Amino acid sequence: MIDLYTWSTPNGRKVSIALEEYNIPYTVKPIVMKKLEQKEPWFLKINPNGRIPAIVDRANGDFAVFESGAILWYLVEMIDAPFLKDVKKRSTVMQWLMFQMGGVGPMQGQANVFHRYFPEKIPSVIARYQNEATRLYGVMDGRLAEVEFLAGDYSIADMATYPWVAQHDWSGVDLAQFKNLSRWFDTLSARPAVQAGMKVPDTTVLPEAQRIANAQIILQK
Repeated sequence: MIDLYTWSTPNGRKVSIALEEYNIPYTVKPIVMKKLEQKEPWFLKINPNGRIPAIVDRANGDFAVFESGAILWYLVEMIDAPFLKDVKKRSTVMQWLMFQMGGVGPMQGQANVFHRYFPEKIPSVIARYQNEATRLYGVMDGRLAEVEFLAGDYSIADMATYPWVAQHDWSGVDLAQFKNLSRWFDTLSARPAVQAGMKVPDTTVLPEAQRIANAQIILQK
């Protein structure tokens, strides 16, 4: 059994999508970021970096894993995914997973911050991150002109990238201009496991204090 410490962010959702896709039993442990629960001492023992997501594998001596990419790789090793046995396929999945971790997430995340949250609107900074996110979308669009999914076959590279692309409008990035990426996005959007993973955590069943905190986050967006 996996304990998933998460909240409603792209990085959190990529792990819940993988758990749903691989049919791995898990328990959701919501971390309300507005209340800074991710900085509490008990959670820092699980993730010293004080971020979500993190998991604890109860079946493996309460082994904790943090960093979303590392968690995804842990899960595919747990289920002994077939691509792990092929060095080229394994490398291809790793390359596109790192592309998301090192490129799409950080650049689009900064676009979110400066486009939506930062108290000062600095056009040159906003343009810098939106343009870089758009460039990375173009890289994916070119790749997806050749293959159905980022690593060829459906993989954690797609699961990691989808929740970020799902926030394209929030970042001020136009998805419609990318035909192949849009096709990929629609394909993943139709997958039941992706739909289920994107709804984690279900804020309708959280304690009242957590629902209030979640509502405050939404109102600030």
